[in-house]
Amino acid sequence: MTPNAAGPAASRTESTLSRRESEVLALLARGATYAAIARDLRLSPHTVDTYLRRIRAKTGATGQVQLTLLAYRLHGFPAAA
Repeated sequence: MTPNAAGPAASRTESTLSRRESEVLALLARGATYAAIARDLRLSPHTVDTYLRRIRAKTGATGQVQLTLLAYRLHGFPAAA
């Protein structure tokens, strides 16, 4: 995944993510911790980790920075929390 992969690539990625994966990704981009995401979505931290591993597998992202950039491309710059 490269920073210039916006546009059609972002649209394809968005269609491959589940609704819940997309929600987790958006919260991560807003700076939420795994524990905060779990609390907000009423999940266990382990489940949050599972969603993020699935997102990484689907997108090729290798870390949190790449996941955040992906979230910005898919959801726009997040509003202040």
